[in-house]
Amino acid sequence: MTALHHAHPFAVMMNPEAVLQAVERSERMQRLQRRVCRPLDKPLIPRVAADALAYDQAIDDESDEDLSGQA
Repeated sequence: MTALHHAHPFAVMMNPEAVLQAVERSERMQRLQRRVCRPLDKPLIPRVAADALAYDQAIDDESDEDLSGQA
């Protein structure tokens, strides 16, 4: 990258190819440990349909109790 790009970081956005080339040539970037993380690919907590139904039923029962107490 040129001195202009170092002086004006937003100028880098005008030439993304230069950025990619600089990254490929960078020894520091090559030494970084890399791994691909995809946290949205899989749910962290497996959902069990029976648990979801029991939870929904518990919520429904609570709202029925609240309504019967107000009547």
